[in-house]
Amino acid sequence: MTLEKPDYLHGRDREWATLSAFATDPAIGARLALVYGRRRQGKTMLLEALARAGGGFVFTGLPLTARQNLVRLSRAYAAFTGEVATAFADWEQAVDALMRLGERSDQPCLVVLDEFQYLMDGEPALPGFIQLALEPLGRAQTRSRTRLVLCGSALHVMRGLLGGSAPLRGRASREVMIRPFGFRDTADFWGLSADPQLAFQAHALLGGTPAYRGMAGAAPSSVEDFGRWVAEAPLADTSALFREGAVILHEDPELSDVGLYYAVLGAIARGSCRRGEIAAALGRSDQSLAHPLTVLEHTQLIERVDDAFRQRRPVYRITEPVIRLHQLLIAPHEPELVGGAAQQVWEENADTVTSKIYGPHFEEIARQWTLWHASPETLGARASGVLSATLACRLHQQGHELDVVAIRRQPYGRDAVLAIGEVKSTAKPVGDGDLERLDHLRELIPADRYEEPPRLLLFARHGFTRELRQSAASRRDVELVDVARLYTGG
Repeated sequence: MTLEKPDYLHGRDREWATLSAFATDPAIGARLALVYGRRRQGKTMLLEALARAGGGFVFTGLPLTARQNLVRLSRAYAAFTGEVATAFADWEQAVDALMRLGERSDQPCLVVLDEFQYLMDGEPALPGFIQLALEPLGRAQTRSRTRLVLCGSALHVMRGLLGGSAPLRGRASREVMIRPFGFRDTADFWGLSADPQLAFQAHALLGGTPAYRGMAGAAPSSVEDFGRWVAEAPLADTSALFREGAVILHEDPELSDVGLYYAVLGAIARGSCRRGEIAAALGRSDQSLAHPLTVLEHTQLIERVDDAFRQRRPVYRITEPVIRLHQLLIAPHEPELVGGAAQQVWEENADTVTSKIYGPHFEEIARQWTLWHASPETLGARASGVLSATLACRLHQQGHELDVVAIRRQPYGRDAVLAIGEVKSTAKPVGDGDLERLDHLRELIPADRYEEPPRLLLFARHGFTRELRQSAASRRDVELVDVARLYTGG
């Protein structure tokens, strides 16, 4: 049995299929699943839709005392079962009652405890009570068909439930992380699929968090009108998005020293991508940033990406575009924005937007396209990873940046390079000179890193010259990828 996904729930097909199969598993024995992700990704909507489709029970924790949440749970349980006299004495009794919901019929019963971190704050022993209820020979495993889902937004708390010596380690059969939409899903969600250039610009500023569409008030209508939309939505001090880039840092309790994390994100947004560069920008020692960078990785606000050819040379990138927007435009210009000069701030910072927002974001989308959407025919095989790299060049006495390196991981031996790519976000079309440069960069790759000469990928926001198109048409090893192909092609 599978549950039909409602029309109002956009995307999330894989997550729905996984959780639907979990919720409808008819086998005897209680089951446990974890669902987590940063706020505003649609976790609650997904689980409520699942419960509504299958007749399940959903309870959401609040930042209250253990007793207050227990009283609330008693009332919700009574409303669900019709047992008006229900009043749980403690959380152990409550967990037992929830497990018994799966004994009421021969059908499985979905039980969702949302914002689980709030329930744990009040009752730290709650995971232990669930562990005891899930003992292999216990009542829940021999009589119940409860399908218990623990959901939360505090990533380190939720991941910690299954880590190390945690009580629930080894107990969960599903672990589902709800991430922001990919760039194609975002375009569809915002209704911008017909205009890839506009979809890219909106995604570069706000990313794929579903809630931001409603917070923006409306979608941009055209590329020509984009500046007005930006001034009236994310840059307007009356918009819910105006302080979102700073609010995110206060939502996860793992980010205790908010000022330090804020400064690290600012340095990365401005172009300091290696740990030494970030340390220099902040006036701190290199070693002092190991912990904050690790924490920001765990909370998925940045990612650490290794160099394709050189070990221990990672770069750090911001994964949430709204943070980059806040760091580069909103925070430095807050007095002007509050004063109503959003349109002027946007126009006067066009160079910053192009070089620090559109440029890095176009590179990231190019890597995502290469990994998720490029066909084996395009790359020569299916890519299992896409990185960037710096290639040393004796001829030019410098290192050359390589934006895209598609690799195929081998069971034994070194990764094989399938393709390399150059990404151009400039306003002018890309020409033959860029193809010649890419030919040169391919010559710098060690021969033992590929089986066949890597394919060459050229990505351009504003198209290609006629000469380059003619050159590419005469070669089987060159692929030209414009914005339209990024959003619609393979």
